[in-house]
Amino acid sequence: MVDSSDATTTNRQYHLAKRPTGEPDHDTFELVEAEVPEPGPNEVLVKTLYLSVDPYMRGRMRDAESYAEPWDVGDPMRAGVVGEVVESNHADFDAGDVVVGNLLWAEYAAVDGGELTAVDPDVAPVSTALGVVGMPGRTAYFGLLDVAGPKPGDTVVVSGAAGAVGSVVGQLAREAGCRVVGFAGSDTKTEWLTQDLGFDAAINYKTVDDLGDALAEAAPNGVDVYFDNVGGEITDTVFGQLNVDARVAVCGQISQYNATDLPTGPRKLGTLIEKRASVEGFLVADFAPRFEEATSRLARWVDDGTLQYRETVTEGFENAPEAFLGLFEGENVGKQLVKVAERSH
Repeated sequence: MVDSSDATTTNRQYHLAKRPTGEPDHDTFELVEAEVPEPGPNEVLVKTLYLSVDPYMRGRMRDAESYAEPWDVGDPMRAGVVGEVVESNHADFDAGDVVVGNLLWAEYAAVDGGELTAVDPDVAPVSTALGVVGMPGRTAYFGLLDVAGPKPGDTVVVSGAAGAVGSVVGQLAREAGCRVVGFAGSDTKTEWLTQDLGFDAAINYKTVDDLGDALAEAAPNGVDVYFDNVGGEITDTVFGQLNVDARVAVCGQISQYNATDLPTGPRKLGTLIEKRASVEGFLVADFAPRFEEATSRLARWVDDGTLQYRETVTEGFENAPEAFLGLFEGENVGKQLVKVAERSH
């Protein structure tokens, strides 16, 4: 039964209405109404407080030939969710607890308690469990420190640097004693990177006349580590300025996610041979046994001010598609979230 503080018994949720060709639009999503589910044995009824939207979700909209685990047309969509326990049949959770998990794009979800992780609201704002101390933060932590292996004095270049992952990567690289250069898509973003986050230089790729010249000026000693969130022209530019023994961590390729015809490639491999550079793609799920380590350290760094963060928050569940589509227009600074409800406890 829904908590008496909730006035509705209707549960809105989004389903995948169609597979988009190119960039998704509002017709990609179908808003469906159902009854609020009853939790079964060992299940927990969760009220969504914050809903995450992330670029990787575009891949889930493709067919099985293009993506390993696609959503089927008509299926409920899923995302990272911070929620409040309304009713619990699981020994580890009580009503009023705050939890995080990969749940439905819905106002309420009944889920096995084993799929949830408790969130301590006294450590940091609960929304950060979807951002700087959640999946994006862990992606930055493992991708930079384990995959790329920065050393003091290295020059680290980050594409998508003002996003949820890239902004943490740059700050961690700064703390590792590196020179940090970020690519972002507006002057507001580049100013945030240099003035607030401690990047040594930031490049607005939308306004510079020549990406190569801008990077050479920002990274005069070449590039030792490249954290790639974007792909495309920016990555081609960085590859041309890699140093010997450079390391490239490939996290995302948002510039290609909506492409209907992918460019011929891979490109610039001659540079990798000449520079003896290593390129490694990774998924944060590869590091699941160490998630607690990353979350604990990230939370501590947020608490002591080592890590700064921003959230772009869209109000209202009905606006979730708009928030998702905005990712591909570069509208968000930091982590993009949808605020669905307030805590009732």
